[in-house]
Amino acid sequence: MATIRDVSRLAGVSVATVSRTLTKPDKVSQKTREKVNVAIKETNYKPDILARNFRTRKSSTVVVLVPDIANPFFSRVIRGIEQTAQKLGYAVLLGDTQGLREREITYAKMVDTSQAEGIIQLDCHIPFEDQENITAPVVNACDCVRGIEIPSVQIDNISAAKEMTEHLLSLGHKNIAVISGPEQSTITQDRLFGHINSLNDAGITFKTENVAYGDYSIQSGAKAAEKLLNMSPSPNAIFCMNDEMAIGAIHYAKKKRLSVPDDISISGFDNISFAEYSDPPLTTISQPAEEFGSFAMSMLFDVMKGNELEEKYKLLPFELIKRKSTGINNHD
Repeated sequence: MATIRDVSRLAGVSVATVSRTLTKPDKVSQKTREKVNVAIKETNYKPDILARNFRTRKSSTVVVLVPDIANPFFSRVIRGIEQTAQKLGYAVLLGDTQGLREREITYAKMVDTSQAEGIIQLDCHIPFEDQENITAPVVNACDCVRGIEIPSVQIDNISAAKEMTEHLLSLGHKNIAVISGPEQSTITQDRLFGHINSLNDAGITFKTENVAYGDYSIQSGAKAAEKLLNMSPSPNAIFCMNDEMAIGAIHYAKKKRLSVPDDISISGFDNISFAEYSDPPLTTISQPAEEFGSFAMSMLFDVMKGNELEEKYKLLPFELIKRKSTGINNHD
């Protein structure tokens, strides 16, 4: 098996230069990098990553805290994180926390013990026991924590919810219900705020009984729809805060022998791949999930390296996608 000394001899440079080429290529001239890379290829040299990490106390690993790894939207965010991490020379460790604080804290401690260098949090929690003195590199993506200056990547959830509500209002729907995410979530709060603003602008009174809380799963969407569609009067449109809950709501509406959208319009949020192929295809808000991940990883890299961030709070664009799950209200 080739050693670093074999590479240095073939390249005609010192062992230190080979090491610098592998760990800090920007500190080595292009000509020298090329010679070293050719020698590495010819000798089939494989760096001892574990030994290097032990010496430098750098793991070249980041932890991503995911509230639900089975959620298709988070899968796309993780893909964006992974692609950018690979380009930056980092490995990604996923922590499927199920929103449990103790799990988040356990994963976050990996930074203290040098098993990881930074954290990307996809939930609205601070993953540390000491929530006031945060020293570990951390970035929020998708959701965020209010009152704490943690770099974050998200969309304007207030404006997105307003646009969806305005779409439903434009179709003649006045009794609009909401299937919301967890009540403590900042994106839930922002989307509900945007929805209420749109109703107020249209001169419609918001009714708290028109909100049913879910956990972003299909099952919770169906259960919430059961509650809403058995009220009197029942809503003529439902704005769901993610696509999975919307698909669950459509399932329950059909079970109740209601036609979507003739009897009830149902919209979602996220534009997951299933949204276009649901029956009927789902009206939704499209979020750039892969870009969430890519920007979050780039921001975390800068935080870990001590670089100044161009934008501490990155807002990405969204788009209203109109499909056949929403239609004109013919019943009022």
